[in-house]
Amino acid sequence: MHCKADLTASGTKNSEGTVVFYFVIRAIAVLLVSILAHSPSWATLGQSEASVTSDQLHMKSKERVQTFQNYKVHELTTGEGSTIREYVSPQGSVFAITWHGRFAPDMNQLLGTYINNFQTATPAQTKIQRRRGITIKTGDFVYTNICHLRLCAGSAYLPKVVPPDVAVEAIQ
Repeated sequence: MHCKADLTASGTKNSEGTVVFYFVIRAIAVLLVSILAHSPSWATLGQSEASVTSDQLHMKSKERVQTFQNYKVHELTTGEGSTIREYVSPQGSVFAITWHGRFAPDMNQLLGTYINNFQTATPAQTKIQRRRGITIKTGDFVYTNICHLRLCAGSAYLPKVVPPDVAVEAIQ
């Protein structure tokens, strides 16, 4: 069964299109949360570096740590080939997480309390693009995810927690 939704702007705004767009956003958020709720655990955005170590042991993944001047990157590689990179500030908190693999990780565990941003994001804060996935930008949270042809890749970060000398482009 193929469903096609036209989410492009037609130059005019009407309340019916806004309502439909709002419900499409909510439906996608609910689907992401419910589908991904039973995946393996990962470190939680905004939590301490200790969550990285416990997740590495739980997943039985290989860990590689890279130390840069203003942050560390814990790269976890699972047996299925998924890679999760967890960015840790000098203060010891996870300020960004990226993923790449056949499946998206558990967003409830990955985002922690920031999962609420899916439910509270307004249509102005949410962008869905065909073949470019979904992007949510709020004042304290940025999330992107795309799944296409058995490949999921994405990132989530906290702009206010990113160390001052770290460029957002370095989060990959």
